[in-house]
Formats: sequence, C-alpha cells, structure tokens
Amino acid sequence: MKICQLLHAMTTGGAEVLGDRIGRTFADRHDIVFACLDGLGELGEKLREDGFRVEVLGRGEGIDVGCMRRLSRYIRDQNVDLIHAHQYTPFFYAAAARLFGAARPIVFTEHGRFFPDLPSRKRAIFNRLLLRRRDRIVAVGEQVRQALIRNESLPPERIDVIYNGIDLNRYSCIAPETRESRLRDELGIGADDVVVVQVARLDSIKDHLTAVRAIKQCGPRCENLHLLIVGDGPERPRIEAEIARLQLGTRVHMLGLRRDVQQILPKCDLLLVTSLSEGIPLTLIEGMACGLPCVSTDVGGVREVVRQDETGLLCEAGDASAVAGALLQLAGDAGLRRSMGQAGRKLVESRFSEEQMFDQYEKLFATF
Repeated sequence: MKICQLLHAMTTGGAEVLGDRIGRTFADRHDIVFACLDGLGELGEKLREDGFRVEVLGRGEGIDVGCMRRLSRYIRDQNVDLIHAHQYTPFFYAAAARLFGAARPIVFTEHGRFFPDLPSRKRAIFNRLLLRRRDRIVAVGEQVRQALIRNESLPPERIDVIYNGIDLNRYSCIAPETRESRLRDELGIGADDVVVVQVARLDSIKDHLTAVRAIKQCGPRCENLHLLIVGDGPERPRIEAEIARLQLGTRVHMLGLRRDVQQILPKCDLLLVTSLSEGIPLTLIEGMACGLPCVSTDVGGVREVVRQDETGLLCEAGDASAVAGALLQLAGDAGLRRSMGQAGRKLVESRFSEEQMFDQYEKLFATF
C-alpha cells in the first residue's frame, strides 16, 4: 500500500517525529511518501537525504485552494492509496483535496488541542461534510478523544486511541551516583546539584516563562537547583530576557536545539513541563523512560502519563509558585525521586512502547 504522511512541516516536534518514525518503520512493508503543507524542516531534509520523497506544497495564507489542487495532483501522480494526516489542518486539506479528484481515504491523527480549546460550530459543520465513510480518526490519548467528540462533533465510534510510543532501547536509566557528565562540567553544575530539564519547542504554548519564574521562586531554599532548557523557537528572546531580568544566568541554561537529548536526559534528576495545552507529550514519556520523576502542568492528556504522587507531581498551568513548590519537594527528597522514577519507567514499558504503537497503526492501516 502506498501511504502519504501529510504534515505542516517536518520540523522537530511530537507530530513530526511520529510521522518520521512511522514512515521509516513502515517503509519495509509499505511505499511511504511525505507531503508538507508549509515547509520542509530539518527532519524533511534528512528524509530526502535518505531517499524518501518529500513534497513541499507551499500553502499560502487563509484557505489556499491552490494548495488543495497541488496536494490532489501529488496524491494522484504518486498513486497514493491512503493519506495519514497529522493534526487538524493537514486533515482539512487532505479532505478538501478530494474535491479535485484525489478521492483517497484518510487516517487523521490528532496530537494535541487548540488553546483555548472551545467548541466551534463552523469546524463541526466542516467535519461532518468532509468526513467520509472509510476515514478513521486517531487520538493520542483519551482526553484528546473526548475533546474531538465534545468540541469537533466527531462521531465517537470513529475515533481510536493510540498512545504515542518510543523505542525503549534508546532510553536508559542511570543511577544518580553515576550521573557525572561532561555537560555538567561545561555548565558549571556540581555532581550534587539537582538538574531539572525541560525539552520543548520555544513557543508561547509551552510557557517557559513560568518555568524560569519558578526557578527564581525556589531561590535561597534550593540554590543548587539548575534548569536546562532544550529547544529553539520564536520565544527564545523573551525567555533569555526573563532569565537576565531575574539574574538567573548561572542557574538557567539555554542549550538550544540538541541532537543528543537521549544522552542528556539520563544525566538529569527531574523533567519539567509547563505547557498551557498538550495532548500526550512525548517528552514526558521519554523522561520517564529514563527514570526521571516529572513535574508537569495538569493540562490535556498529561494525567494519562503523570500519575499524581506516583510518577510525578501536577500543577495548575501558569502557576509559578505551585511549580516551584513541586520542584522543591522533589529536589529535597532523593528517595522520592528514585521511587517515582522507577514507577514511571514501569508505566512507560506497559503503555507507551513503540512496538505497541506500531502494531496498532499497522492493524488500522490493514483495514483499508
């Protein structure tokens, strides 16, 4: 079967990483091509280098009918059998492309939700008109599924939950006493310091400013607490300005976009997520796979990953004081960190393995 993975752009994000992993893993049993509405991205460049066909459609502002036509032509020229659309806008364009002759079934995977996530009568009408009998919908968590039913008026019987999974062999747990690393030395972080890591695109929806302010509020009560911010994006100048304003340059470290996240995570002590909205964040799963306890805002499907007082601590979004309190609680209790980390690793092994995810997608694709 020829499957087109359709995304906004192949940048480094949860949806894009999943599209990349599905494409590469299924290439030995299906013919996989990619299409990007808005741009190529670093993952797209690597896919091209590795021999995959990646088409950039150059979507314009507003509803771009020309982009719909180009997508329809690409699908027909490539003899695509099935479109796998990641996120709502790619689903919309895949469905609209059928108006121009590309009548192909669609699997629509919803990775996260809008913020604020409110019902839309317009989208509900569009969804009813665009959805066809053979189309299927995948939500990356139960909370995402409920939002699709509640706010998008999509039929419950058409929506499956398939949790995002990771290759557990690529993530290892390292005992705290062996976590000395070159990275810590380069940043001036001591072996006994507590290192919090936040891995996310520097976007306002991830609310890094709350993370920085929480570190400030930890203040003299925990001066050996450091925050590593891994990622890049449009919010970088604001985050750097806030770090400077709060005089946290020696405690908050901007690492930029890194290719060695799998090596960085095991050398840390805590994982932090301060997002205003999420689906099922891959970074939480990856951190827990490395045995890290998590402090996260209680948004979207996070509760399906972080179990309060078992694998981590949950806080209200935007509440820097609550985040600081949770960080201090875990920073001051190595035994609690260890027990939560072990529980998190077990949960990831039971629910969020890549093998389980691929098996569920393969069974879904086989129905077409």
